[in-house]
Amino acid sequence: MKRINTILVCLFMIIGSSCFGQNTPNFNETLNKAQNGDVKAQCILGYMYYNGDRTIKNYKKAFYWYKKSAEQGNFIAQCNLGLMYHNGEGTLKDINKAFYWYKKSAEQGGEEAQFNLGVMYAKGEGTLKNYKKAFYWCKKSAERGQVDAQYCLGLMYYNGEGTFVNKKQSAYWIRKAYENRHSKAEKAWNDLELWKYE
Repeated sequence: MKRINTILVCLFMIIGSSCFGQNTPNFNETLNKAQNGDVKAQCILGYMYYNGDRTIKNYKKAFYWYKKSAEQGNFIAQCNLGLMYHNGEGTLKDINKAFYWYKKSAEQGGEEAQFNLGVMYAKGEGTLKNYKKAFYWCKKSAERGQVDAQYCLGLMYYNGEGTFVNKKQSAYWIRKAYENRHSKAEKAWNDLELWKYE
């Protein structure tokens, strides 16, 4: 039986979130709003500093603004703050704090954070290794449309990691990931011969 190691594939997919849609706001207006306590503007300003969007890239300032917004409950800022702790960007690397902030965001429905939390449970980072919880959070994220979670969920169903083996569900989620343009989904579909289970 062919097998793709789900955890190895998914370990390198920790991701962040964008704070705004297609329209990037003006930097000075955003800074002014953020300094006056606007939670969303604080998150957007963190994003701008993190990506060097309309300003010079500055991880310390990104961390500062994400933290202000995250502490006030913004789930996008919470996910991105978790990412900064996870990678040690703008702060010291702290896996326990990354886990904490991902969980706060995931509990509010942040699909990127749900996926990241699932990966951390699978790896045992910031918590004990727990494939059932990894499966739970990846499934929540996949159901909300997060493509990396869809791909990993398909592999988890195929390998029976955190759940029973279910090739039909595996085929469903790998196909969904492919339809959403996941770069590895077509290869998994063919290598695992998932067309047999549709």
